[in-house]
Amino acid sequence: MTTGTTSEQRGLMGWINHRIPVVDMWREHLTGYAAPKNFNFWYFFGSLSMLVLVLQLATGLFLAIHYQPNTHLAFWSVLRGIMRDSHWGWLIRYMHVTGASLFFVLVYLHMYRGIMYGSYKKPRELLWLIGIAIYLVLAGEAFLGYLLPWGQMSFWGSMVVVNFVTAIPVIGNGIAEWLRGSFIVGQPTLNRFFVFHVFLMPFALMALVLVHIIALHQVGSNNPDGVNIRENLNKDGWPKDGIPFHPYYSVKDIFGVSVFMLVFFWFVFYNPSGWGYLVDKLNFAPANGIKTPSDIHPLWFFLPFYAMLRGVPDKLYGVMTFAAAFVMLAAMPLLDRNPIRSIRYRSFLYKVNLLAMPVVFIWLGVIANGQATEHNMVIGMHATLLYYTTFFLLPYFNRQRSAMTTIVWLVVLEALVWGVDFWMYAIDAHSWGLMLQTNWIPTLYIAFILLLALVSPKLTQDGKVPERLTQGGLTH
Repeated sequence: MTTGTTSEQRGLMGWINHRIPVVDMWREHLTGYAAPKNFNFWYFFGSLSMLVLVLQLATGLFLAIHYQPNTHLAFWSVLRGIMRDSHWGWLIRYMHVTGASLFFVLVYLHMYRGIMYGSYKKPRELLWLIGIAIYLVLAGEAFLGYLLPWGQMSFWGSMVVVNFVTAIPVIGNGIAEWLRGSFIVGQPTLNRFFVFHVFLMPFALMALVLVHIIALHQVGSNNPDGVNIRENLNKDGWPKDGIPFHPYYSVKDIFGVSVFMLVFFWFVFYNPSGWGYLVDKLNFAPANGIKTPSDIHPLWFFLPFYAMLRGVPDKLYGVMTFAAAFVMLAAMPLLDRNPIRSIRYRSFLYKVNLLAMPVVFIWLGVIANGQATEHNMVIGMHATLLYYTTFFLLPYFNRQRSAMTTIVWLVVLEALVWGVDFWMYAIDAHSWGLMLQTNWIPTLYIAFILLLALVSPKLTQDGKVPERLTQGGLTH
């Protein structure tokens, strides 16, 4: 007796699917993947990030064809060979430069969406850690590519960042010398950075993104309500609150892509330098190893971390402060153990604290974009303390706290801030009077949150999470 065959099992596609399960993969990850029905506009940024990754790989390939990784030719191969002599070379380069910055915008928004809706909580802890790894590789890719135009700012910026590696005890000098390929940034450095930027990092980034998607589909997508849709199935085993990703969200993503492309090509055609943030004005001059710019700073998406480095005068402790920012992000599954995932049903003060995170992060970038005066360094130090305070407060909101516990939290966190100030004074890093001018930044914030919690405990009470998903929409 023979069994019938479906249309998917016959013909060319059937032949291919029998050997490579493309149809099964399409069904499992798109048409058969159950996505929550209440996705909002915050969920555009993940798919848009993948789109920009493809654009960066495609434009980077064409740029590499015309680029000359030679200290005598690199700058002119970009300015003349690509921008002027190559057909549509200017467009490809501006797309690559603009895409790099917008990539970070999308990734930052995607990460903050994960923080708002608790996408780092069980069972998505590993998914979150893979996302942090993607960001670190992306940061490395951007840093390596920054040197390739061999402009004045890219040369000196790379030299400063590589020198920070020397702060690592015992092995720091060896790592920095290996990265440079010499004792200074030169031809061996350019060769290394070109190979890493074009070959090593893109493959690592694509591999991590693939693992990220696999991990996402293994545990399922989170949603603005933080309700696990896989716990409520119909008789066919399909989530009652789920809809197929394709065609519903693939079509919805087209709207997000359309809006993004309008913004993207506006910068490409009308403002490719991005008011000096996408392409620094000093990078229109070739690198000069004997002429140091008056102000050396990284690209805008690294400015907040640069403020953290600059706020601590000691090189080793500055690097540790910078690295701790990523440790804090990775530790969020441990810091925030409240069973409620979504910010929608968290307490008022928790929402205030979560809103403070991006505000302080942007403020750090503004501080770092200013002159490297001692006053700015001290402000950066206290803004860094404020940034870390937003993470230190997360465990406080894990459950309702007694008045005595709130007082203990207040005393400990305030003591921590003052302890850092006393330490800065003890090592003669900053004057006491200068530190007192900006010490109020973290101390006032701590007092504001915890004294309000002490006076009005209702402000720390979480709401009730619905059993089923609420109505979705574009901005809901």
